[in-house]
This record gives sequence, C-alpha cells and structure tokens, in this order.
Amino acid sequence: MKKLWKLVSSMLMMAMVVALMIPKTVLAADAKDMRLVYAQVPSDWANPCVWAWNEDGDSAYAAWPGEAMDADANNDGWYYLYVPSWANHVIINANAGEVQTGELVLEDGNAWITVTDGETFEASTEQQTKGEIPEYEETFKIHAKVDGSWENPGLWAWSAPDGTNAFEAWPGKAMTADGDWFTAKAPTWINSIIINANEGGVQTEDISVDPAELWVTVAEDGTCELSYVDPEKAAIPNITVHVKAPADWDAPNLWAWSAPDGTNVFTTWPGEALEADGEWLTKEIPGWVNAIIVNGNGGEVQTADISIDTGKDVWVVVSSADDYELFYEEPATTESASTDVTGTGSEEKSGKSNAAPIAGGVAGVAVIAGAAAVIANKKKKSA
Repeated sequence: MKKLWKLVSSMLMMAMVVALMIPKTVLAADAKDMRLVYAQVPSDWANPCVWAWNEDGDSAYAAWPGEAMDADANNDGWYYLYVPSWANHVIINANAGEVQTGELVLEDGNAWITVTDGETFEASTEQQTKGEIPEYEETFKIHAKVDGSWENPGLWAWSAPDGTNAFEAWPGKAMTADGDWFTAKAPTWINSIIINANEGGVQTEDISVDPAELWVTVAEDGTCELSYVDPEKAAIPNITVHVKAPADWDAPNLWAWSAPDGTNVFTTWPGEALEADGEWLTKEIPGWVNAIIVNGNGGEVQTADISIDTGKDVWVVVSSADDYELFYEEPATTESASTDVTGTGSEEKSGKSNAAPIAGGVAGVAVIAGAAAVIANKKKKSA
C-alpha cells in the first residue's frame, strides 16, 4: 500500500509540474479561475470588448480590441464578460477599438464599470446590476465568413441528440463582425451548429463540431467548409525545425505554438519527438508557429521560450537549458557560424504563451478597492 501511495503521489506531482509548463491557454478554465467584469457603456458604443493583461504583460487575448462582451438581458445597457483572474489590468473599448477607457487595475473579485464617455468612468466591486449575476460557462469561438448576400449572420447551436439549445430562440446569437469574418461564442457542451443570416431566412445545414475554435466558410447557397485552423494560418507552408540537443537530454521533444493567442501544435506536453536526420534532429510543423521549446527527459529539462519568424526553417543548437543558438540557415559548424539569436538563462523556463504587447502607453491607472473611483484619463492605442 505504501508503494502504491508513493506511485500515486509521484504521478500527481508530475501532473502538477506539467500543468505549470503548459500555456495558460491550454488549461481549461473553471469559475474559480475567472472574474466577472461588467460594463455599462454609452449608447453609441457598439460591440463593447475587454482588453486584459497582467503585470508581466501577458495578454488574455490574441489581439486588440480583445474579447467581445455579452449583453445582459436583465440589465439594459450593461454588458459582461468572464476574464481570467490572473489578468487584472483591463480596458473597456468599443466600435472596433476606436473608443476606450483608461486602464484599470483590479483587485480580487468581480468589477462593475460605468463608462460615461471614455474619458470619465467609475468602477466598483459592489454589484451595480439587478438580479443574480450570470454563471460562468466555458465557451469556444466560432468564426464564419459568409457570402455578401447574407446579412447579419447568426449562430444557432445545440447538443445532439438530446436537442438542448444553447440560445433561447431562433435565429440564435448575433455574430460580431471581425474583419472579413463574423464571430460568436458557444458553450463547450454543444456539438452541432447552424450559421444563418437575413433573420434566419438563409442557413447552412446542421454542422457537427468539436468544442474547439473553428472557422466556417459559407457559400451563397449555404454549402460550407469547416476548419479547426485559421485558414490564413493554414495557407502558410510547413517549416522544419532542426535541433542539436545536449547528449544527456534523453528523447528530445519539440513543443510549438502561436504567440500570443496560444494555439498549440501538439495536444499535450512535452510535444512530439524530434526525429534523427543526419547530424540533426528534425520535426516538420505548421508555418504559422512563432514560438517553440526544445525539451528532453520527458519534459523535465527544457529551453526557455524561443521566438521564431513564421514561415522560415530554423536550426537550434541547444548547449544547456540556459543556452541556445538560433539560425535561419544551416550553420557550417556550430562553433564558428554566425548566429541570429543567442538565448540566455535569464528567462523563466515556462511553456506559457508569450504576451501580446499592450497597445500604446498608459495615461492613467485606477485601483478598485471597494469604493468607486473616478478616472478622467484615456489610453490611446497605437497604430
């Protein structure tokens, strides 16, 4: 029994270590990992969003203007979004990021933010809305590109075969314009969707889906193509990563992802094995990758995050966990070749995704500490 408990304890400890190495975006969130951010915005602020990050500059979202908020049906003019609790700096913005508040630094707990005109807003930890606050529900994004004749696309989603609907009534949830695409979120328990438009007058057939971010391209007649990879990323040719690892690193692996959005190539840490190819160990990966980690000994030793250019083959010479050299052409010799980048041991060895830079300089910061704070500063995003 003692041996069994020792084995179980060892397995639990390993699971905890691996979890710490994996990017935040890989780990499923639950309610205790999230905070509710409410915002009441002016009537001319369309499609309000939250931009959120932490002290280290790690962004909760891939790109400005951040994540769209949901309207609260029980509180007119209020919108809400559950934000990762580690992302305690927020900006409320709208109109595709053209209008925005200043920066707020949140304490633990939920926040209610009343925006007057962007330059003046109040924030409080005390509930400003009526009724029960919405429960946290894990969701995933669905993107749709539709024919020009399809106006105001909507998303209908349900669980088959039991028929539980995600939304109250047809045509479902309005999708928000996002460049050439329209986007909406659905709960992870659904497995079927329909993209529709023209107040439900045109639609696709039932589409079976997995609960992962996906892209649907819809033709005028409603036929569609489904992809779990951003089509723009998929269009980039694969690249090959070439590695020389320390001799005492057993079974070297590669971990690869897209920063800052955290889209991973492999499903679980430590990634996939590098394969012998002459003097190098190699792995072919998607060309959209811009960050990698080389690791060994079942993921127990690893480099820091290594940023790479998308669409380019790379050669990485790893001397130790603290040192690596990165090349975009095969070096003639490891010792004398001119390097593009040299890694150091100063970075934290973590598999988490690199952060998106915050847009522009901060004009003002407010700390929510129970009582409302009035801010009269504005943060402008850089071009």
